[in-house]
Amino acid sequence: MKKIGNGKVRDIYEVDENSLMLVVSDRISAWDNIMPQDIKGKGIILNQISAFWFDYVSDIIPNHIITKKFEEFPEEFQKEEFRGRSMWVKKLKMLPVECVVRGYIAGSAWKDYNNTGEVCGIKISQNMEESESFEEVLFSPAAKAEMGGHDENISFEKAVELIGLELAEKVKAISIAVYNKCASYALTRGIILADTKFEFGLDENGELVLGDEVLTPDSSRFWPLDKYEVGREQESFDKQYLRDWLKAKGYVDKAPDVLPQEVLDITKEKYLNCYEKITGRKFEY
Repeated sequence: MKKIGNGKVRDIYEVDENSLMLVVSDRISAWDNIMPQDIKGKGIILNQISAFWFDYVSDIIPNHIITKKFEEFPEEFQKEEFRGRSMWVKKLKMLPVECVVRGYIAGSAWKDYNNTGEVCGIKISQNMEESESFEEVLFSPAAKAEMGGHDENISFEKAVELIGLELAEKVKAISIAVYNKCASYALTRGIILADTKFEFGLDENGELVLGDEVLTPDSSRFWPLDKYEVGREQESFDKQYLRDWLKAKGYVDKAPDVLPQEVLDITKEKYLNCYEKITGRKFEY
């Protein structure tokens, strides 16, 4: 097993020249800082949510999965430490552009809008309140940083410079189509999909493929529909609770030495709720 990548959450192993194992750890990060303790089972939750969405949008875009089945993994990965949290995937030539789709104004988009009247360089004509939905879904790409770095918001024109007009228009259209399909489904499960990000790559035939992770609480904002109210921050099924706790304690630029058990438990509960609402299945660890 040759480990070729070690991100904030995911570990990447090279199986052979054409494939990789993506292993989702129980690590959790905030503002690019890895927390001192793991959240037991979090990696399995994230991996299973991604698996659900990859299947759900396979009619729109093919994905990188060779198999999600533990018993079909290469022999060296048929160990309990990899069960449930791993995918055997095709190697792709990953695009240097991260595809961010926003249906609602929140987080950095809300801050950007208040400062400039724009979101990632896109002029917003409507007079918006925090957490309000956009009249049209926004595609706001980002330039991917090196592993462990922080992505940089860029204009669509800059994305064209990086990957070409045809490919930029294609990933924009597909990203919006995937977002719209999944956001509509999420509403039936009592969840608002406020925003998310996708990563694409090219396979050995030059075909566009959806990779990395899809619509997890680490890559998306999920809000409970029954508590949604325009004009304020929303409760969420992601690590916003952890970020809020860290911010209140003054840990924005660094991780604390230890997280209270209550913070770990509440954060895990939010991930669990997200999984169970989306999939309709009880999580078993």
